[in-house]
Amino acid sequence: MDFGFTTAAYVVAAVLFILSLGGLSGQESAKRAVWYGIVGMGLAVFATLIGPGSGLWLLSVLLIAAGGAIGFVVATRVQMTEMPQLVAAMHSLVGLAAVFVGYNAHIELARVLAMDDTARLTLDGFAGLLAHKSSVEISILRVELFLGVFIGAVTFTGSVVAYGKLAGKVSSAATKLPGGHMLNAAAAGLSVLSLIWYFNTGGFFPLFLMTLFALFIGYHLIMGIGGADMPVVVSMLNSYSGWAAAAIGFSLGNDLLIVVGALVGSSGAILSYIMCKAMNRSFVSVILGGFGGASGPAMEVEGEQIAIDADGVATALEEADSVIIIPGYGMAVAQAQQSVSELTKRLRAKGKNVRFAIHPVAGRLPGHMNVLLAEAKVPYDIVLEMDEINDDFPDTDVVIVIGSNDIVNPAAQDDPNSPIAGMPVLECWKAKQVFVSKRGQGTGYSGIENPLFFKDNTRMFYGDAKKSLDDLLSKIS
Repeated sequence: MDFGFTTAAYVVAAVLFILSLGGLSGQESAKRAVWYGIVGMGLAVFATLIGPGSGLWLLSVLLIAAGGAIGFVVATRVQMTEMPQLVAAMHSLVGLAAVFVGYNAHIELARVLAMDDTARLTLDGFAGLLAHKSSVEISILRVELFLGVFIGAVTFTGSVVAYGKLAGKVSSAATKLPGGHMLNAAAAGLSVLSLIWYFNTGGFFPLFLMTLFALFIGYHLIMGIGGADMPVVVSMLNSYSGWAAAAIGFSLGNDLLIVVGALVGSSGAILSYIMCKAMNRSFVSVILGGFGGASGPAMEVEGEQIAIDADGVATALEEADSVIIIPGYGMAVAQAQQSVSELTKRLRAKGKNVRFAIHPVAGRLPGHMNVLLAEAKVPYDIVLEMDEINDDFPDTDVVIVIGSNDIVNPAAQDDPNSPIAGMPVLECWKAKQVFVSKRGQGTGYSGIENPLFFKDNTRMFYGDAKKSLDDLLSKIS
């Protein structure tokens, strides 16, 4: 198979990937977009396997089949509530793959450089590509390879820590070692020195040394970010994994890997920027892992949390004309989206104006709530973003908050010392009545107290979200 077919296949695959990303921007086109991505990836893998220099294709097919089988089993077993940590785990594998591919490229380069000119003429594939590079091109290759390994190593440990925080296996609190950012700066500085060393010598030791520094940076960066900011972290790590793939694509001379890596890296970076804006965070601060902690003592919350039962909520809903539902991670944990959908149907059948308010960082993954509501067949046209619906709360009779904390926390506006100070939030406390479905009186995943729960127009609807909503449904015909 010649380079012409491979190049053409890569172009078609790249177009499909772009269509896939574009389609994912809308709920109605998302399913079609996923299929664009699947077909594009299948075409890319096929073209690579049968293309020039593709040795050991049988082993590659066996490994792809094994990986696909494992992926299928994992995908069928993972609940939607576990999707954020699954995404973080996938990012870690991309980072680790970049490290291994970089190491392999270094070994191949060292092997080719050790050969005489006659032996190099017999090489094909990646080794043959290396054999025809000039000294300047080899120097550039070393920098590309070094960057790919560095970004991959940061992505790997950062994603592992993110997985631990999302899965509850690691404390969600922002944690830094003594020295804080100076440790990250020192590790980054030593990595630059390792690059100079590697650039001049081409030895494996400086590459390995840098890998250790990068692994530490990834670990310490994400450990220093609080649980409330995990959605941004997931998006940021997605961007890192893309840039790692692009850097390795330059090292391997693979145009499609460069394109795909750039698409993932840039889209992840743009999404991270959008989310940072939604949280009133500095994009640079996010990249450096410099947020997640309070700047002073938090404001004391006065009052008490007043409970209400299903009968009380049902009575308020019967009397209400307008209802806004705010879903959060608690809804996902309880798998309550179907009950929420049924409640919506019954209220709309009674002629009530029911809508959903979605914060950009609701849940623990960008778009998490949108996916759950789409899965439950909630109509797209009543699912509104924060900026579209925030001004409507003063004219709303009832707001139902299901498992949300930070995105409805008035401390973001009232307490300058709050960890989420300045973050735009859904101003649901301006509605006539607010009912909060919550397991108990704790502060939740992020550990931030919420004054909303103590306001005069708020009542706490305690219990598992699904059970509470099912009880409520029994009261509403």
